[in-house]
Amino acid sequence: QVQLVESGGGLVQPGGSLRLSCAASGIIFRLNTMAWYRQAPGEQRDLVATITSGGIRNYADSVKGRFTISRDNAKNTVYLQMNSLKPEDTAVYYCNARYFRDNYWGQGTQVTVSS
Repeated sequence: QVQLVESGGGLVQPGGSLRLSCAASGIIFRLNTMAWYRQAPGEQRDLVATITSGGIRNYADSVKGRFTISRDNAKNTVYLQMNSLKPEDTAVYYCNARYFRDNYWGQGTQVTVSS
């Protein structure tokens, strides 16, 4: 059974930092493209960042220079380091694993940026 378990969300002040983690099981982690998405209330789910099996990273324009995605294949875990957080980063953040037609989601973790 595939499981993606996110952690690390919470409440942070503008300008602060958080690191999200997503621990995967039930997949051959090193072969998967891993990604983080986010969904604000009333909005669609948007792509934040991806990292391929080869370590190639891509970011949404809105987070470039502030967020960093990384992976540890030995721990079957993908991370999202979020710096200089803004109120508009408030959303539920979801982990995604993709390998050809296989596509899996975590349950999400809430990130709230507010003073």
